[in-house]
Amino acid sequence: MTTREVNMLSGQRPVLGINGLGRIGKLTLWHHIGRRHFSEIVVNIGRNVGTKLEDIARYIEKDSTYGSLHTYLHGYKADRVITDLNEESGRMVVDGIPVTVLRQTRNPKEIPWREHGVKLVVDATGKYTDPTLMPDAKGGAARGHIEAGADKVIVSAPFKIREKGVQMPDDAKTLVLGINDHEFEPKRHAIISGASCTTTCLAYMVKPLLDYFGADKILSVSMATIHGSTGSQEVLDRLPAAGATDLRKNRSIFNNIILTTTGAAKTLGLVIPAMNTIGFIAESVRVPVSTGSLIILVAAMRDESENPVINRKLINSIYRDAGQKDGRGFIRFTEEQNVSSDIIGMYGPATIIEGNETHTRTAVVSLDLRALLASSGTQVPADALTTVKVPITQAVIYGWYDNELGSYTNMLGGLTTKIAASVYQ
Repeated sequence: MTTREVNMLSGQRPVLGINGLGRIGKLTLWHHIGRRHFSEIVVNIGRNVGTKLEDIARYIEKDSTYGSLHTYLHGYKADRVITDLNEESGRMVVDGIPVTVLRQTRNPKEIPWREHGVKLVVDATGKYTDPTLMPDAKGGAARGHIEAGADKVIVSAPFKIREKGVQMPDDAKTLVLGINDHEFEPKRHAIISGASCTTTCLAYMVKPLLDYFGADKILSVSMATIHGSTGSQEVLDRLPAAGATDLRKNRSIFNNIILTTTGAAKTLGLVIPAMNTIGFIAESVRVPVSTGSLIILVAAMRDESENPVINRKLINSIYRDAGQKDGRGFIRFTEEQNVSSDIIGMYGPATIIEGNETHTRTAVVSLDLRALLASSGTQVPADALTTVKVPITQAVIYGWYDNELGSYTNMLGGLTTKIAASVYQ
């Protein structure tokens, strides 16, 4: 009896499938080798790469941002941990855990998950993000993994429904570990989005404010993420594809600060519904660093006194207390002075609040009630109070996140093991 068969019969330490071996796919593999929750991992690349399996092993082993896998796992004195390569089966052993690399097909419905005992797949391709598409959709779909034998699929990106007006399927759910993962229903949810690195960081920056002030007191929120480069960007300038409208996407990330877009505001509303009642704007700027990103969050809140109680000290205490109460290290508060490279590989936190840079400013806004009521057709008595002064405090909060390994892949890994508990019983 094979190791896989023994594990399946005993219901212990299940098999994980990973589709895609880009930045998140590769680092998800690193994470789960280190976590050691799964007894075996099957990675689908779906095509031939390099000249032999050794080339794939070298790609897995080395990383320009995080160094070597064995150093990540065991420290700088460690030796290589990838052994026993079998070219014919695509199998290797990574730090004692069997890893099989599949290179036959890229369409999810054709990947032999069932044959390999895989019931849970992390799709890290960034391609199959529409949960409404059927398995036989042109180009493939996330649901294809289920047809191929998986029970659950976790997409490492926000959902994007292509057809306007189509509602989110009942079996699809966006989850962020520690924020709304308690809403996961094993018998109902089959397609799960792990949101994004930015949404995950943002959720942990916003939730402490909501918990303390309540949604009614927060008037508006805006954010800008200063984001590291991604694999979708160009190393050097190149011609845009036919029909492309955003010409900045084809400019060199090495040489530019590039304005782009983010769906973090929309996705956050799926994770924290209270945010849908608050005016919210999200922007994104790509900068030429490999990872280590920053969210600048600006929140406008209604104060309750002429002598403002909402100040820098209060805001910092909210995040400091949230970090202490969390107990899992998902929020980290610091008054150190960091730069982006300090965040790279910082394992655990979804966000690192830089309290040294928290700022608040309060202004008194005068509201002309007569003008406001008149615009709605309401008659105002001549002797009525017509002007109300409302203190409004604007808080600026900085939150770092390692958008690849330390923050997002770690949070996604924790969500994966939680869902695995419902799949492999």
